[in-house]
Amino acid sequence: MQRNHKQLILNKGVEKYIFRYEEGQEGELLEALVAQANDSRTDFDWFDAAVLSFKLTQSLIGEADRILYDDVPDIFTPPVVESEDEE
Repeated sequence: MQRNHKQLILNKGVEKYIFRYEEGQEGELLEALVAQANDSRTDFDWFDAAVLSFKLTQSLIGEADRILYDDVPDIFTPPVVESEDEE
């Protein structure tokens, strides 16, 4: 099974933080965000970790919606009815 490679990017001033991960490794990504926020050698702080974890959550919600609703028929779209007057 091939895994999807993903990344989260944060631009902060002149710094750019890129976190690459594979689908299914979101827990490890969150741990990496915590470790980076705890690292006093960088300007990456808890607010930055919160921003990226929020972006991750939005991404996961979008994926879940696609999985849940891709094969569901759209019952709210009215059917097209042809007029009897058309010839």
